[in-house]
Amino acid sequence: MNTEALIEKYFPDLAGRAIVLEHSRLVAAKALRIAATLGNGVDLKFIREAAMLHDIGICRTAAPGIGCHGSDHYLCHGIHGRAILEAEGLPRHALVCERHIGVGLTAEDIRDGELPLPHRTMAPTCIEEEIISFADLFYSKTPETLSVEKSAAVVRAGLARFGSGKTAIFDRWLGLFGNPSPGAP
Repeated sequence: MNTEALIEKYFPDLAGRAIVLEHSRLVAAKALRIAATLGNGVDLKFIREAAMLHDIGICRTAAPGIGCHGSDHYLCHGIHGRAILEAEGLPRHALVCERHIGVGLTAEDIRDGELPLPHRTMAPTCIEEEIISFADLFYSKTPETLSVEKSAAVVRAGLARFGSGKTAIFDRWLGLFGNPSPGAP
């Protein structure tokens, strides 16, 4: 699958495309480093493809700082990504888009936070989704820090504002996956 061609299809803005491509490459590389430590049973091809496509939905959000000139709230990029990839015939990849926000969102998170999302749980349900979501936490799409990998402490501090349940998920993932650096095989 040519994931870059699919991204190009939905990102006519060159700046937005460049940002999402670089971010996705970094996330995919980290996800594959993690998966390599886990042995057989992890779908590496799917991880590479889904990690490259996980943020495709930002093309429909209002995030001009990263070259996205849609109309919806940035948090909607997961559901937009799901719709895009389902329309492209990629239902499994589509679920990664919807489920990768932070460490996942519960229906209660959405309701209590009055988030502009359907009231349903959108959290990783398989190891590949967890790996991609975990890897994504370490990279921003902010142009100035795009290629800078955050430390686990910085990621954890960012999640702490959403409650101890979110940091507990991160800590569990950190224990399972470790934190292979960019130079690791």
